[in-house]
Formats: sequence, structure tokens, C-alpha cells
Amino acid sequence: MDWKIAYVHYEDWDKTEYCSIAELEQSGIDIVPAIVPGNFELDLMRAGKLEDLYYGTNTLEAQKLEDVHVWYYTKIHIENENQCLHFEGIDTFSDIYVNGKLVKSTDNMFFPYDVEADWIMGENEVVVHIKPMMLEARKFVPPVACHTMRYNFPNLYVRKAAHMIGWDIMPRIVSAGIWKEVTICERKPDAIKEVYLVTRILEEKESGETTAHMRFYIHADMEGAFATDYTVRVEGRCGDSYFKKEDIMWHNTHTLFFQIENCKLWWPKHAGEQNLYDVKVTLLRSGKVCDTYEYRMGIRTVELDITDTTDADGNGEFCFKVNGRNIFVLGTNWVPMDAFHSQDKARLPKALELLDEIGCNMVRCWGGNVYEDKTFFDFCDEHGILVWQDFAMGCSVYPDEELFAKKLEEEAICIIKKLRNHTSLALWAGDNECDLTLGWGGIPTNPNHNSLTRNVLLRAVELHDYSRPYLPSSPYISDAAFKGEGLRPEDHLWGPRDYFKGPYYRDTFTHFASETGYHGFPSPKSLEKFLQQPDKLFAKEGVPTDEYMVHAASMELNPKAPYAYRIQLAYDQVVTLFGKAEEDFADFVRQSQISQAEAKKYFVEKFRVGKWKTTGIIWWNLLDGWPQVSDAIVDYYYEKKLAFHYIKRSQEPVCLMFDEPKNGKIQLVVSNDLPEDKTFSYTVKRFTGMECEDEVVMSGVGAVSADMTVPIETLEIAEGEKEFYLIEWDMDGNTYKNHYFTNIIDIDYVTYLHALKKYGMDEFEGF
Repeated sequence: MDWKIAYVHYEDWDKTEYCSIAELEQSGIDIVPAIVPGNFELDLMRAGKLEDLYYGTNTLEAQKLEDVHVWYYTKIHIENENQCLHFEGIDTFSDIYVNGKLVKSTDNMFFPYDVEADWIMGENEVVVHIKPMMLEARKFVPPVACHTMRYNFPNLYVRKAAHMIGWDIMPRIVSAGIWKEVTICERKPDAIKEVYLVTRILEEKESGETTAHMRFYIHADMEGAFATDYTVRVEGRCGDSYFKKEDIMWHNTHTLFFQIENCKLWWPKHAGEQNLYDVKVTLLRSGKVCDTYEYRMGIRTVELDITDTTDADGNGEFCFKVNGRNIFVLGTNWVPMDAFHSQDKARLPKALELLDEIGCNMVRCWGGNVYEDKTFFDFCDEHGILVWQDFAMGCSVYPDEELFAKKLEEEAICIIKKLRNHTSLALWAGDNECDLTLGWGGIPTNPNHNSLTRNVLLRAVELHDYSRPYLPSSPYISDAAFKGEGLRPEDHLWGPRDYFKGPYYRDTFTHFASETGYHGFPSPKSLEKFLQQPDKLFAKEGVPTDEYMVHAASMELNPKAPYAYRIQLAYDQVVTLFGKAEEDFADFVRQSQISQAEAKKYFVEKFRVGKWKTTGIIWWNLLDGWPQVSDAIVDYYYEKKLAFHYIKRSQEPVCLMFDEPKNGKIQLVVSNDLPEDKTFSYTVKRFTGMECEDEVVMSGVGAVSADMTVPIETLEIAEGEKEFYLIEWDMDGNTYKNHYFTNIIDIDYVTYLHALKKYGMDEFEGF
């Protein structure tokens, strides 16, 4: 389809509702070629009407476009009356005209829309008028009990990715566009509309074989008057395992119960094989095939073992179970692929490759984002990466009333049906940090009175995907926790963001951290791509330059603005670790990346050392969605920061690491996330200089049982020592390495760098 856009600012628009291409092209308003899927700002940049919004302070110019009306238009060819136009995603408020007639209005960025019309056989005109979200949002008046961050009140009623109004990790580019594919589809009179195949029970036999008790659901469109003319067949194959079940339909909704003997189970990464059945569902009418639906499915059960509270002694629980077995989670938060979501699809393959490479077995799809599509979930199915899926709400007290509840319910049902057949999907979570937001807003309401997350979303999950656990919020504040009867077993560990081994991080009681992070600068090579003066951090003491403030990601040039803190904080973290920041800019960036890498390594290893008192960590985050200084360990241009390599080593399924000092000793431990026992040989060396032979302080042979963390031996250390230790181990014919630095605060930068170079760990990119 050959698309164009016409666009005009609100105050320059004469309020004519343009319904046809001729009206638009005779209106005198600006018109440029458009790409669909797309965002109108990208079209303006391509046409030379707008500077690169990712460069310098140009992002602030996007705020001047928040009042723009945009008309997308094209011509399509229709061949028969059964065809319809399918919009996979429109952002956000739009009126759709076909041949000058209004046929559909939209108000949800996350929804697909089918457009039916009185088509002309042959050429038809399509005009999509996208209205400025910021002005449409004024039509809704939030109750006084609603609360959100400084910039985000327009988003309380609008079903649009929350980060687009601005976040501390994303720019304020409100945008508009047809951001997903548009296709011409054909309706079938007899068609499969829904299928759902779920593992009810896994029965392990004495022989070691497993029998899966399955339930199958189908809903279909039927043209015929008698349902019994129709038959449904469901069959699947995984290697030499095969099942087939067929039955007459007595209604357009039907269920089947059957067993799969000696089935092949699906497991998360490192816990077992990712066995997937090729499933085919066939709808037949009088023995003739009228529709089929094919997908891949794994046989598995998933549970969340959770208590309402825990305490400082660890009397509580938050643990995922797959096929009845506890799974220790090593995961990352999944944030927007791009500020312009029409570009997500192109960025996805590389992002998924990085997700697999670093060894994560879970990814949390954060609530300020869009919902990912089939490509993402197919990859997670195939690679054993569990998916924690937030519904699209974040850091707000949303309007708990009928109008919004209805919008949310409709969206939730649509998204659940879209994603529920993916085996990797392990948890639905009501939102991101909305339970906490009540406290931030000084609102004394108990979050358990929130019917949106305790009723509307819960009911949607129970009705449409009952086989998966549901968590009302992340972190979830139970009634008991709200009343002060205990602590949260799952939490987001941000706190003061000071020294990463300080009391806040060291003394946390939580069993499961679903967010925690630490800053690290992108490489000089990357910084040069989006900043005019990358080597100038501060305009004056404590005040970042305008372009650093914007890429931190403040939407105001105000050093006291909510999101203007990051540059100073990242600088202070370097000073904490090294005592001073290097004057040479490249060296400063290396210091920043070392600071981030050591912090995130510590967070991961702290939770692994505590296994099973601690049960997992989902660190923040893998990849930037635009160029910035952030907690991401891979920048927008896919340059890996040092932390990527540190985390990758710390997430090896069998990993040797040191616990923190106690009584003048450090304990070497081994953590095994594999389902089998392992033996290994190991050596620990103390760095003694670039030219000197290192001192071997430990060596031996060790063993660890499946899914356990156990101590190996202890090492006495000198009081206040600051030493770099290399840990190496051989297992199954491969050699692995890790490291540990004692008393890692106010350390010597040059000595540390020499150790990295000597051990091949100076994996800096883009310098």
C-alpha cells in the first residue's frame, strides 16, 4: 500500500473533517510520503521537515508536535465482498473512513481492528484521521484519588504505552501513527476463532515416564444450522511422541479431555529440554476441511509459590515452579525496543539474540511498554525463556471506576487470548508498581481495595487463561503487608542507588528482586552518535549539560526536574568506587562501566549465593530503547557495556563465586542450576601485577548436587585488603572464569584495569 500523511497543528486547522483523499489534497495542509508501519515524526524526519529527534536536545522538539492532527491515506484494491481491512495497531485515537464514509473509530493502541465496509470491487479510498492524544485525554477527568508521576496524568484514561508520555528511561515523544501492519484479510463462513490446549495434570509413572492429562477448547464460526455437521480434530507431534483426538461438535464451542502417554515435557533454559509439539487443529464440515490452525505448544505446568509476607529471617516464599520443580530465576526486564514502536520489529532479532546469549531463563515484560508479538514469544518458547507479562499499567493510581474498568477488561481479554497459547508465558501481573504508587501519592487507601487488579484483571485471567498464576501488582502489597504484619517477599530494589554493597542492597530481606539496576555510560563511540559534546558532562557543578540532561531522560531543561538526576548519580557512583573520576573522558567511561558491571555482578551473585532462601532476580535491564545514559547493559546501538560480560559469567548455570566477608574470611561457593549433579576442578589466584606470576590461594576438586548452592572452602583475607581474585574451573571439558574483588570501594583504577587486561576481561566495546 502506498501511504501518505497530511498533518496540521490544532490551531492552524479549520476544523474541517477531511473524509476523502481529494479533500485532503485540496486542503492546502502539508503532505509528505509515509511508511506504514510507521510514526508520523519518522515521516517528517525523512522528508526533511524535522531534525533527528535522537540527536542532541532535538527530542524536546517533539513536544511541539503534541497538538498535531494526522491523516494517513491510501488506496486499496478489493476483490470480493468477504474481504476486510485489518489494522494490527493504531496509535491511538482515530476515525477510519472508507470511500468518504466513517466506518470505525479507535481508542486503544494495543488493539487490532478489523474494518468492514461497503466495498467497491476494485479501488477503494482509505483515510485514517489520528487525533492528538494529549487533547483527546482532556475529555476524561480523573477522580481526586488518582495519582501518577508529574508528566503522566494524560495517560490515566488513555490506553497507550505509558512511557511515551515520558519516563526516567524513555523520552517524551507522544507520537501518533499506524504503528503495525495493515493487511487485507478474507473472512471465512466456517472458521476457527479460538483454541486453547492446556496441561491439567502431569502424572509420573514408576517407569519414569510421564502422562499428561490435557484439556482442549475450541470456539468456531459456523455457517451451517446444525453443529453436529462439524467435527474438530486436534493432533500434535514432537519427535516420536504423537497424539490425536477427534470429536463431533454439538455447539460452536466445544471441549475435549484426553491423555498423552509418555509425553515429552517442556522445561525452562538449563532445567531440561524445550520440547515443543507441532499442533494442528482442523475444523471439518461433513467431512470436508473448512479451516485449520497450527502452532507449537509445550507440555508443562507452571505455578507461583507465594506467601502474603516474609520476614527478615526469610520465613516466606516467592518461587516459580515448572512441572512441580522449583526454578531459580535469572532474568532481565524487557523495556521498549524503541521510542517509535513501528521500529520495534526491526530491532527485535538482535535483542532476542542478546537475551539468549546472556543466559537468562526469564524476561519480565514491563508494564510501561507495549505488548510484544508472536516473534518474541516464539523465540522464548524455543529457547526456554519464561515470560513474566505485566498488563500495560505503570506507576499510577488509575481510575477505579466503570468507564476505565470496561476499557481495561476488553484489552486484557484481547491480550490474554492473543498470548495464552505460548508455553513460555509463565505469569500475568496486574501492573508495574501501582500498589506502591498509592503511598507515593500520600493516598491512604489499601491497594487490595483496587478492583482493577483484584477483580477485573483477576477475573479476565481466571476466565480466559486459568492455568497460569496471577500477581495483582509488582511488587505486590498484600493485605497483611499493608497492615504491617510482615514484609514483601518480592520487591523492586532501587533505594538510594548509592554504594552497591551498602546496607540497602546488602541487607535486603526479599526472596525475589523483580527490578534492580545500576548506571553505566555508553561507549564513547556511541555517545558521539547522539551528542555534540560527549566529553562535557556538566555545564556547571552538579548541573549536567542540556544534551546530557535530555539523554538522562529529562523532558525539561531544569536541573531540579524529576528525571534530571541520572548524570550526577552516575558520576557519584564512579567516585564512590574509585575515589575520584578520571579526567580523561574515555577512562571515565571505563570507570562508569566497571562500576555498573561490579554492581550488577554483585546483585546476581548475592541472590545465587542465597539460593533457595532467595529464588531469583530480574535485573534492569538488557537494552536501551533510545540513546541515553542508563541502567541498560547494551546501548541503543547494540554496543555491549562491560556489565554484559560480567553478568553472562555470573549467570553460567554452574558458577563459582565468593560470598561477602564474614569474620575475616570469604567463602567460595558453587551454584548449580542444572538438573544433574556436577563435579569440577578449580583454582583461585590472587592478582600480583601484570608481569608477576599470580599466587594460587585455592585449588581442588569439588562437587555440587542438582539445583543447589553449596560452600567449597574459605579463604582468610587481610583486614581492609583490596585484592583482585581470579576464579577458574574446569567442567565437562570446558574452562570457565569469574572474579572477586575484596573491599571493593575507593579502589585503584589502574591496578583494576591491569587485572582485567591480564585475565582477558577488558571486554570494553566502542573505545
